Amino acid sequence: MSLASRRTFLKTAGAAAAVAAGAGKLSAKPFHLPLGLELYSVRAMLPTDLDGTLAKVRAAGYLEVEAAQYYSYSAARWRKAFDDAGVKCISGHWVLQDMLDKPEEHIEFAHRLGMKYLVSPAAAHRKAGVKGPLNLDDWRYSAEKMNVVGEKVKSAGLIYCYHNHNPEFGKEDGVMFYDELLRLTDPKLVSFELDCGWVASAGIDPAVYLSKSPERFPLLHVKDMVKGDNGEYHSCILGKGVVDYRPILRAATGSKHYYVEQEEFDIDIMESLRQDAEYMRNLQL
Repeated sequence: MSLASRRTFLKTAGAAAAVAAGAGKLSAKPFHLPLGLELYSVRAMLPTDLDGTLAKVRAAGYLEVEAAQYYSYSAARWRKAFDDAGVKCISGHWVLQDMLDKPEEHIEFAHRLGMKYLVSPAAAHRKAGVKGPLNLDDWRYSAEKMNVVGEKVKSAGLIYCYHNHNPEFGKEDGVMFYDELLRLTDPKLVSFELDCGWVASAGIDPAVYLSKSPERFPLLHVKDMVKGDNGEYHSCILGKGVVDYRPILRAATGSKHYYVEQEEFDIDIMESLRQDAEYMRNLQL
C-alpha cells in the first residue's frame, strides 16, 4: 500500500470509527422506569422518624417505594406520610405464612396505602413449627400455597409476587428450587420480584430469567454486591460491586417498577442512597 493510500485508509477508518462511537452513544439510553427505593434500606431510621425519613428519601430523588416492615404505624399514618412526602408506595412485603394466616387483613392494609402489589419475601415449611432451610418438598408446598394466596390477592384487584433471596438457588436431586417455583406457580396468579443482587451472588445471571419470561417479573430489586474476605457477599453502593446492571435492565422488558436496595452501609445511610440514585440516573443502557 502506497503512503497516500495508507493515509486515505486511515482517514476513512477513523471516520467510520467515530461514526460508530457516536451511534453507540445515541443508542444508549437511561432506564425508563421511575426511581424507586426499598424501604428496608432505611429500617434504622423509620421507627423513630417516619416523616423525616420519607422526606429525605424523596429529596434524594426517589419517587416510588416498597414497604418491608410496618413497625407500630397504622395504615392511615403510613398513607399520610407517603402523601406528605410526595412518594408512592407501590408494593409491600408480607411473608407467605402471614399471607396464609391473615390474607384479608394484609390486603386491606395494602389497599389503604394505595399499593398495587403484595410481595412475599419468604416461603414456608410444609410442617408447622419446623425451622431451618427448606427442602424441595417445602418449596413445592410453598408454590402450591402461593397459588392460593395469589387467587385471593387477584380477586381483590391486586397482584401477588414472590421475592427471592439466595436459598432459592439451591438444588435437591438436581432440581433448582427457584425453577420449581416458576414451574408450579400459575402465571395468572403469581408473579415474581427478582432481587438481582441475590441472584448474581448465587452465580447466576439475572438477565437469563428476565429474557426467558420477562412478563413474570413486574418488579425488580436493584442491589449491588461485593465479596468479603470470608467469601460471603455483602450489599454495597451501586457500581462498587460485581453486578453489571446494563444487560440486566435491557432484559427487563416486562418490569413495571424497580427498587434500589442497600442493606449494609460503610458511610451515612442517606449519602449512600443518594449515590445509588445518582448511579441509576447516570446509567446508560
